[in-house]
Amino acid sequence: MANPMLLLSLLAVSFSLASAFDPSPLQDFCVADFERSVQVNGHVCLYPKYVHADNFSYSGLNIAGNTSNPLGSYINRLTVDQIPGLNTLDISTVRVDFAPGGVVPIHRHPRATEIVTVLEGRLRVGFVTSDPENRVFSKILQKGDVFVFPMGLVHFQQNVDSGNTVVVAFLNSQNPGVVSIADAVFGSHPPIDDDILAKAFQVDKTIVEDFRSQFN
Repeated sequence: MANPMLLLSLLAVSFSLASAFDPSPLQDFCVADFERSVQVNGHVCLYPKYVHADNFSYSGLNIAGNTSNPLGSYINRLTVDQIPGLNTLDISTVRVDFAPGGVVPIHRHPRATEIVTVLEGRLRVGFVTSDPENRVFSKILQKGDVFVFPMGLVHFQQNVDSGNTVVVAFLNSQNPGVVSIADAVFGSHPPIDDDILAKAFQVDKTIVEDFRSQFN
């Protein structure tokens, strides 16, 4: 006869492993109801009788974005806010247009892994591993090439083509979040103390103030 304590231990371990993951959806969909303010790690579900096909659709991803800005890029980000049917489905997409030399500055997605595909042009991509290694993985992608940015890691993109570059990406979150490193450090509200930043970057406070002026 099996040892009762062993069975209880195995049951406890099984329950612990099972409860470590998000539960599977209990319905076919949960279209975001933007009229109700209550949120439980996501949007409340719209009553199914009010759901229609447009809740799962978006038109215009074929339209090029305006890249006449200091970064030389335009990001058309489609999360649950643009497609309410994405609610609870753990996926979103984005189109990025680049002028020659344009960049998507160094940033990270706290809640998603990203996979990017080059539709037109050539793109330099890369990401940096976490401390203490801080290793850079970077390469130049051609049309049709694919690259993966692991979840949460700092990464970047730059158009290295003489013409425009267009990419589309998918992320495994309905709302992956974006933390632009420069904006977060120098454009935070209230601002991070100059002394902290000066010591962190090993520069004079006047340089910190100059950087901060670019983001405020």
